[in-house]
Amino acid sequence: MTATATGLAEFIDASPSPYHACATAAARLRDAGYAELSETDVWESAAGKFFVIRAGSLIAWDGAARNGFRIVGAHTDSPNLRVKQHPDRAVAGWHEVALAPYGGAWLNSWLDRDLGVSGMIAVADGAGGVAQRLVRVDEPLLRVPQLAIHLSEDRGGVKLDPQRHVNAVWAGGPARLGGACGAESKPGPPHGQGGLQGFVAAVARRSGIDPADVLSFELMTHDLTPSRVWGDGQFLSAPRLDNQASCYAGLEALLAAEPDAHTPVLVMFDHEEVGSTSDHGAASDLLPTVLERIVAADGGDRGEYLRLIRSSVLASADMAHATHPNYPERHEPGHLITVNGGPVLKVQPNLRYATDGRTAAVFELACRQAGVPLQRYEHRADLPCGSTIGPMTAARTGIPTVDVGAPQLAMHSARELMGAHDVTAYAAALAAFLTPAR
Repeated sequence: MTATATGLAEFIDASPSPYHACATAAARLRDAGYAELSETDVWESAAGKFFVIRAGSLIAWDGAARNGFRIVGAHTDSPNLRVKQHPDRAVAGWHEVALAPYGGAWLNSWLDRDLGVSGMIAVADGAGGVAQRLVRVDEPLLRVPQLAIHLSEDRGGVKLDPQRHVNAVWAGGPARLGGACGAESKPGPPHGQGGLQGFVAAVARRSGIDPADVLSFELMTHDLTPSRVWGDGQFLSAPRLDNQASCYAGLEALLAAEPDAHTPVLVMFDHEEVGSTSDHGAASDLLPTVLERIVAADGGDRGEYLRLIRSSVLASADMAHATHPNYPERHEPGHLITVNGGPVLKVQPNLRYATDGRTAAVFELACRQAGVPLQRYEHRADLPCGSTIGPMTAARTGIPTVDVGAPQLAMHSARELMGAHDVTAYAAALAAFLTPAR
């Protein structure tokens, strides 16, 4: 097992968007002998090391489906600020870029940070189709400035309006847009007579793309501060721990797996933070269709696929709340969750998590096999509980599912915190889950 906090930091820093997370994982998989398959091709055989990518989601597996699947499921997306379709605005002499919160972004954590831009730009492929080009600008293009305390009404802080207060300052001056410098002027749509204009055009040019070739885009901001191990090696501070920590741990677990009775599978879904209802989210047909095609490529029919599904188990791997030292009253008494205390089993009686008595026992055995302690989390009954891909994946596929994670603080912040030693323990538990001892 090679999973380390430093390795996770490198994975996160290489993966500012879901598209980049898939590309980072794909590079590791290719180095380990995995081959990429296309969903539009005929799969003559899928018994081996393969992966598929659908937009910002990825599935990888090792071996033929003989006795069912052991699956680790994570998600590639994280809350952030995303670039609107007509982003250019001129306000009070400033050139701003209009941003929209994605997912449950903790907005105050995005203020006063140097922000880069990443994501995807779509261009014509020259054959009547569309090609996706990954873009990443690791320069401080944008910044969302905080209001001075002297200008707040009671000096007690400002309640942020996601429409008005999270737009970013950009270096492009209003004069370049042809707008006046009054309270607000509208520079017009980005597609003018000269082609794409303004911020998106600037991102395209910095990415080696002719702005005239841009058909569409999905661009998002990312904090430029590198991930860092600190506190005498005890802690990791990083963006996107929720949930790239699980993507990384799941990837390391798959690469360490030794296929035997079950086929180990890793699935990394996009769009968990906004409900998963897309063509490549956890509520889509991505996982069940790929699993069925693996069975079919090995000669199995629909009946065989349904039989194998009932012999499978899925671990929904998402981050968990560590007990916060400044807000211990916000946590369930008797359920102390510590960083560097081992993986976390997540239970919620109203099925915000998919764990039940059967699947909890499976993960307990995996932790014993890996030699790591297991912590058990329940949410306070008087606070709304978040959810994961677990319940919808279980319902969509019929596969018994357990919700697990690694403990962290500052979930959904632009920068989060976890225990450095938990990275190794988390990956070890997931590896044992993928290849249980007989």
